[in-house]
Amino acid sequence: MGNMTEQFERYIELKDITVISNGRTILNIPHATIPADRITACIGPNGAGKTTLLKLLDGLIKPDTGTVSYSFSNKTALVLHHTPMIKASTKANMSMVMDTDSSISTLEIEQVLERVGLKSLTSTPAHKLSAGERQKLCLGRAILQKPNLVLLDEPTANLDPNTTEQVEEMIREFDVQDTDVIFSSHQLAQVQRLAQYIIFIDHGEIKEKGPVGPFFLNPQTQAAKRYLHQELLAD
Repeated sequence: MGNMTEQFERYIELKDITVISNGRTILNIPHATIPADRITACIGPNGAGKTTLLKLLDGLIKPDTGTVSYSFSNKTALVLHHTPMIKASTKANMSMVMDTDSSISTLEIEQVLERVGLKSLTSTPAHKLSAGERQKLCLGRAILQKPNLVLLDEPTANLDPNTTEQVEEMIREFDVQDTDVIFSSHQLAQVQRLAQYIIFIDHGEIKEKGPVGPFFLNPQTQAAKRYLHQELLAD
């Protein structure tokens, strides 16, 4: 595959990575360079290792072997598909980020609640929010952390089309404001709308990666061809 790093302003390099759980290899990546200077989508079948890869890039989990190195000083925010809420108001759940960063002000909390469209739901118990509203709350917490890399696990799963569109717009805003995004998704139309770069993962291995256009037009591996064929049929 050659050394691709020179075409990326910022990148993450994985070397000799394995992640093992209950005797099963979840990730096995001898070497990969992942761009962190554009919107990158991580795709692949269910159980391929996409969520584990995002957790690894965030530092939430450590590899059993190997190293993850960044070409830049990284500050990541990870938004998982199922993020539990505390039994409190929307604002209280948003304010939880202040526990880890005391520099975040109440004014910033208010501004972000408005920015993500939750201003009118400030006092609503978070567990009564819709799936889309909870996702906006999680994205709001990510915004407040002022990351330079946001990692999103299935950011629009189970959301209606209108909310999906709003969340996609927030992802584009991250990119415009020089906050890079790596997200996982099984929605190929969404990947084509949002992403500039693809990482295709299957059975815990990065089987193929590259710019979005060529990947969809002419995938290079049998695994990717099979996956695209099955997913496009499902759509």
